[in-house]
Amino acid sequence: MMFRLPVNRLDDLFAAVSAVNSLYLPVDGNDGRASYKKWVEGTKLSSKLNTVRSAKDFFFPQTTNLCDFNVKDKEIEVIDIRADSEDFVVFGVRACDARSFTILDKVFLADPIDSYYATKREHGTIVTLACTRPEENCFCNVFGIDMTSPEGDAACWLTDEYLYINANTGKGTAFIDSIKALLEECSDEDVKAQQTTVKEIAGKLPFAGVSTDYFKKNTLLDIFNSEKWEKLSESCLACGTCTFVCPTCQCYDIKDFNTGHGIKRYRTWDSCMYADFTKMAAANSRNTQMQRFRQRFMHKLVYFPDNNNGEFGCVGCGRCLSRCPISMNIIKVIKAFEEE
Repeated sequence: MMFRLPVNRLDDLFAAVSAVNSLYLPVDGNDGRASYKKWVEGTKLSSKLNTVRSAKDFFFPQTTNLCDFNVKDKEIEVIDIRADSEDFVVFGVRACDARSFTILDKVFLADPIDSYYATKREHGTIVTLACTRPEENCFCNVFGIDMTSPEGDAACWLTDEYLYINANTGKGTAFIDSIKALLEECSDEDVKAQQTTVKEIAGKLPFAGVSTDYFKKNTLLDIFNSEKWEKLSESCLACGTCTFVCPTCQCYDIKDFNTGHGIKRYRTWDSCMYADFTKMAAANSRNTQMQRFRQRFMHKLVYFPDNNNGEFGCVGCGRCLSRCPISMNIIKVIKAFEEE
């Protein structure tokens, strides 16, 4: 069932949600870019297509405290520092970022379940927002994502006059019920018209015709041993920017920090582009930049789909295209192999 709210009442909607749960939404910063911020009165929803970093941060933060240790002589006390998680709503998540949770779920909710991630997923409600002005860097359609009909617990469409909303899950239904006093039932004709227009735009984007067929038809070893990796990796700086803005990267390291009063154990994002990634006492499994470069794209395009019924580990958000300092990205890799 479709509902709608006049655009001039968006602040009323946000206030109603915030009165019950913590609410986060994309907000423009002083640098002109959008980031997720907690809503307070006066906060305005950004019109930017994408945030600098994705909504992944709410469920898999850059740093997570795992536990504390008190050490006295030969006795070690393990302290569980987890507190009760608050319920929260993330509003304005785009279709590409919404699909990233499907990918992350396959990693963190598979046995053994990551309890830190699972708890945040349980308490978080994702309200998505369909795209109306896709940018040249967008290529989510390459991976079968419909930017006009995003996943999530509830999906929204924004026009000049109304915000339309529809539930996709039980959480989405509960979310709509909590604000139903502000909404009115409606048809989906305006939404369908917007979807048709946006799909026409999306079909004309520079990467709309990019194909992943090569990675579906060739074997892992054929791709792994290709001579193309050497040439593709030559300009890579190994800065790791692509991995830190990526909504689907899930690699992390676990470290211990001596506070002087005990030990704090925490995990922090890591990058397969770094020379010390998975470094062991005996050796490093990937000694060259080419090997590390290859690892990143093999994981997105080969390893992950091979283990997850063909689902690629990329959602086409375009962040790596816009942020890479030397303009090397997954599209260039795909097209290099597509030529073959």
